[in-house]
Amino acid sequence: MDPQPGGEDSSEKYEGIPYRDLHIAVLKGVVQEKDEELLGSAFMGRWPEDDTTFLFFSEQSRTALGELLRRRPHLELMEEHRFSFEEWHGGRLEPTRVERFLITPAWEKPITEEDTVSIIMDPGVVFGTGLHPTTRDCLRALLALWARSPFETVVDLGTGTGVLAVASALLGAKRVLAVDLNPLCVKTARRNVRLNHLEDRVQVVEGAAEDWAGQKADCVIGNLHYEVLKGLVKGEFLRGTPWFIFSGLLRSQARLFKAHLQGLGLHLLSQWNHEDTWYTLMVQNMMPHTLPPSPGK
Repeated sequence: MDPQPGGEDSSEKYEGIPYRDLHIAVLKGVVQEKDEELLGSAFMGRWPEDDTTFLFFSEQSRTALGELLRRRPHLELMEEHRFSFEEWHGGRLEPTRVERFLITPAWEKPITEEDTVSIIMDPGVVFGTGLHPTTRDCLRALLALWARSPFETVVDLGTGTGVLAVASALLGAKRVLAVDLNPLCVKTARRNVRLNHLEDRVQVVEGAAEDWAGQKADCVIGNLHYEVLKGLVKGEFLRGTPWFIFSGLLRSQARLFKAHLQGLGLHLLSQWNHEDTWYTLMVQNMMPHTLPPSPGK
């Protein structure tokens, strides 16, 4: 766990509720990082998705968009949308408790309670506030693992807002590497690391889970799509890591994935499910320093 530090803009500062209205421009084509300087002060971030880019603004920014399209003629404005903060996040965000964890929006007054691990979160435009069942169950899994075998190093693949990386460090992990392919998630996760004063312990990097899967740690968290998880969990990915938390699995996928884990000689220690729909697995690698067998052998 010794990657090069990711480029972080230390001038980013949290200034209250992220936005009242969210304006989204959907462009055909890929907007590059260097193009962001054309997008004005209301620009919040970009979300690339194949050959489409979603641009997020805190207010209408047609002048900035027009300048971008003029300078980058290969881009095409396809759609524009407007949502309130509550509409985008599916309701008002309020303090949320998950066992010992208490997740508080950054614009709310922090709540201090005995034996509570307080997490301050600003989700921005990224999902992952602690409300989704997979996030909640990953937090429960972290608590269960910490009670059983306290960990010092963690890799969080597909970190999103960084809530699981932050939770790991607040429990006591000394080094946490958080990875996400999406530049907007990376920006949001870095902000949440700063809000919780964990810059010395949590590093957020931009990249594909596959490119960072070889990082060794006491615990690797993967709250990812089933196909991504299945492609990752093999051979060298497992060597050197005794504990894993896997989530983002639907019931049928969880059944197949558990069979995949068994074929690799891994031990399913605990599992959580939400309404028999979303599954989270805590898995132990009994021989972390031995290369596991190939499935089917």
